[in-house]
Amino acid sequence: MGLQQDTVTWFVGVLFLSTLFLCSAEVHHYEFFVRESNFTKLCNTTTLLVVNDSYPGPEIRVRRGDTVFVNVHNQGNYGFTIHWHGVKQPRNPWFDGPEFITQCPIQPGTNFTYEVILSDEIGTLWWHAHSDWTRGSVQGAFIILPAENETYPFPTPDADQTIILQSWYNGDYKQIIDQALATGIPPRQPDAYAINGNLGDTYGCTNDTIFRMQVDYEKMYLLRIINAAMNEQQFFAITNHTLTVVAQDASYVQRFTSDYILISPGQTMDVLVSANQNVGQYYMATRPFSDASAMPPDNITTGIFQYTNSDGGLNASLITLPARDDTNATNSFISRIRNTNVTQNPPLNVPTGIDRRVFITIATNTVPCNTSQCLLPNRFVASLNNVSFVFPRIDILQAYYNSTGGVFTEDFPLNPPVFYDFTGNLTGFNTRAELGTRAVVLNYGEAVEIVLQATQLGGGGSHPIHLHGFSFYRVGSGSGNFNNETDPSTYNLVDPPLINTIHVPGKGWAALRFFANNPGIVAGEWTLFSL
Repeated sequence: MGLQQDTVTWFVGVLFLSTLFLCSAEVHHYEFFVRESNFTKLCNTTTLLVVNDSYPGPEIRVRRGDTVFVNVHNQGNYGFTIHWHGVKQPRNPWFDGPEFITQCPIQPGTNFTYEVILSDEIGTLWWHAHSDWTRGSVQGAFIILPAENETYPFPTPDADQTIILQSWYNGDYKQIIDQALATGIPPRQPDAYAINGNLGDTYGCTNDTIFRMQVDYEKMYLLRIINAAMNEQQFFAITNHTLTVVAQDASYVQRFTSDYILISPGQTMDVLVSANQNVGQYYMATRPFSDASAMPPDNITTGIFQYTNSDGGLNASLITLPARDDTNATNSFISRIRNTNVTQNPPLNVPTGIDRRVFITIATNTVPCNTSQCLLPNRFVASLNNVSFVFPRIDILQAYYNSTGGVFTEDFPLNPPVFYDFTGNLTGFNTRAELGTRAVVLNYGEAVEIVLQATQLGGGGSHPIHLHGFSFYRVGSGSGNFNNETDPSTYNLVDPPLINTIHVPGKGWAALRFFANNPGIVAGEWTLFSL
C-alpha cells in the first residue's frame, strides 16, 4: 500500500461476465458498530478504531452459497469502507468495498449496508477496512462452512479454531500513515505481533495476555489461520506438533504435512492438527519472514496449545521456527501447495490460450514532496509499472456506469515503460514515478495472464498481491528477471493452486492466470515493502 496512499490499485477491469449461484442458500444479518476504543498492550494504552469494541472484530460464520447483509455504523471520526477479502461478489461489485474503487467512504455518523454474495468459496476468508491503515484494527474472520449435506474432503475435525496473526503498533494506525504521507518517509515498523489480539509472553510486559487454545487428547482440530498483519509475512508453528495443510484462500489443496507454515498478508490457510502428544502445554508461535533490505523486527509472538487437565510450565527454548530471512524454507513451503481434484472445488480450468498478457513490475519509487512537513525533497510511493495510484474524487465504478469523464483513464501500461535489470544493482537508477488513476479494460471472457516482477527499487523483497473479485491460478514463479521465452515452459498447468493472494518472491517473479468472468471494477493491491 505505499505512501501515496495505503493502497496502490494496480488493476482495474470493466468486465461483463457470467456468475455462479448455489441453491438452498440462507440469508444472515450482522450489525457492525465501528468506533474508537482503548486497548492496553506493551504496558501502553492505545486508541484503535475497531468493530463492536473488539480486536480483532466479530467473526462471520455462514455456509457456502449463503448471502450476508452487514450493516456498518460509522461512529468514528473519519470515513472508511469494508472489503470482504476473497469473496468474488458475482454481479455485485457495488459491495466489494475498496475505497474510491467501488464506493466512497462511509462518513462519520452514517451507516451503509453491504450485501455479500457467496458463490463457490469454501473455508476461511476475512474482512477488513479498506481505507488508509484502518485495516490494521478493523478486521475479522469470514468463515464459510460446507453447504448443508456437503462434507469435507478430509477427516471431519472435532472442532475448529480461528487464529488471526496481526501487527501491533503503540499508536493510532491512521495517525501513523498520515504522518508518513505528510513527511514523505516510510511508516515505522510494528512494535509487536499478535495472535488473536494477544501479544504473548515474550515482550516483557507482565500485563500482556497470551492466547490459549484448549484441546482434548486424541482430538483433531482445524486451524483457520489468517495473516492480517500490515506488511509482514509470517512463519507459524506449534511445538512438537505436525501441521497438515488442507486449504488456502478458501479453496482446497492437496494435503501435505509440515512443521511450519508460511503465510503472507491477506492470505488464509486451513490446517489440521492432531492433539496426539503427551498431555501438556505447548507453544504456538509466529515470527516474520522478510527478504527485503529493510527487515521487520525479529519478534516471536507466542500462544499456548493447551491439553485439558495439563500441568507443568513452558520452555521458550523449545520454539522452533525458520529464521527471519530463511528464503529456502519459504520457497520450499510455497512450492508444495497444489490444487486437488475434489468435488468440493470448482472444476480445474486453467487458461491455456491467453488473450491478454500483462507484465507488471513492483517498486517503491519517489515523487516530489511538497508539504511543509517534508523531511526530504522526495517522498516514497509504491508503484506498478512506474504508476502510483491517485484516488479519484468519486469511485471508479460509479464513474464508469454513469459515464462520468475525467475520473480515470484506460491506459494502464501492459508492460513497464523501461526494461532494465529489475533484480540487479539499481544504484543511481531514476526512481521517479508517475501519478495517475489508470485502468486496464478487459473484454468478456478473456483469458488473462499477469506476470508480477519484484524489483530492487526501494526496499525490494517479497510482495503479496491480492486481486479483488477473482480467484486465480498461480501457474509459476522463479528467481531473477522473468524470461518470456524460457520461463513459461516451467509453468504448472496441471494442478496449480486456486488462490486470491499471491506471494511474489524477492528478486523474483510470479505468474497467475484467470478468466475474466466476473463483472465490475476489479482492484489489485499491495502494501509498501512486504505486500
